[in-house]
Amino acid sequence: MTTGSGALSVALCRDPRQFAALEEPWNELFRSCRTATPFQSHAWLHSWWLSYGREGRLRVVLVRRGGELVGAAALMLVHRPLPLLVPLGGGITDHSDVLVADEHADRVVPALARGLHEAARGAVVDLREVRPGAAAEAVFAQWPGARSRLADSTCMELPALPFDELVKRMPASGGQRVRAKLRKTDAAGIEEREVTEYEVPRAVRTLLRLHEKQWRGRGVTPEHLRPRFAEHLTRATRRMVRTGEGRLTEFRLEGRVVAANVTLLSGSFSGGYLYGADPDLRARKVDVATLLLRYEAGRALAEGRQVVSFLRGSEPYKNHWRPETVVNQRFLMARTALAPLLRLHESQVTGRERAVGALREALPAARDWRARLGELRVR
Repeated sequence: MTTGSGALSVALCRDPRQFAALEEPWNELFRSCRTATPFQSHAWLHSWWLSYGREGRLRVVLVRRGGELVGAAALMLVHRPLPLLVPLGGGITDHSDVLVADEHADRVVPALARGLHEAARGAVVDLREVRPGAAAEAVFAQWPGARSRLADSTCMELPALPFDELVKRMPASGGQRVRAKLRKTDAAGIEEREVTEYEVPRAVRTLLRLHEKQWRGRGVTPEHLRPRFAEHLTRATRRMVRTGEGRLTEFRLEGRVVAANVTLLSGSFSGGYLYGADPDLRARKVDVATLLLRYEAGRALAEGRQVVSFLRGSEPYKNHWRPETVVNQRFLMARTALAPLLRLHESQVTGRERAVGALREALPAARDWRARLGELRVR
């Protein structure tokens, strides 16, 4: 598909080889879009496609101004439960978005909306995990057909401040505990080191081993243990370290790697994606989460980034820092004739969300019931 839009052209890429060859212009576009997160980099998206893509399903909408790539939306066609166009990245990606060159946004956005509208045909466009302020918001606003906006996952973010300033955001008692933990951590003599591009494969294996050990018996995410995830994380991290869009840091104690952390980067954004830590550190009174945050906050500040993100999830240890809560959005878009299909998908999504919410409410009660039953048995 190719259509004209003044000096802009819109095309649909369905060839994985063509998508692979877009690395250089894609990276230029990525850097020209101030709202882009690391998950819109070519390294992340192309690597994900190699591990998770399905033959014949690639749908990448491209907007060019002359020979310059100025807009892009990387999608894949799926057929379950309904025909959908979904972002590349899937469930292991914390933020999805389209790319729009800031300098030409006023013309690129409507062209990209029309290109997506044409690509959708008999499918609903389902853009999940869109961060507030993302370029996809403008595309959604100009969508010419049926559309709906839903809330998606919750993320936690901190401003990039000196670590002492972050500690001051906490209640006084919490700040005292953090400082005490850091004194014990520093006394242990842990040293940090960022690995090179060529060391990434070995370092990712170590990280995933520590991650599995850390979560053993406590509900590790199954996907993190699968070979395809290891292949993707290794390939993407290696490329992102090379281009400055990521880093992998190892923390050593007595010459042994006891923790490792992958951080993904874009212009103003630093996100801690995945870490692994040896559970034995608890015996040494080392607070790994605080150790990682101190390091990453310092690096983000030195690099001039504005946001240090915990990414998705509202785990209690994150809330200790009084982070800003950011709720991702989910944009559903379809041609007007497919409005009933969109509403059906929307009802399925909201129904599942209500069921999950009810389950989450029921689980504490169930745990309390089991605890009370155990007490009665002891008596």
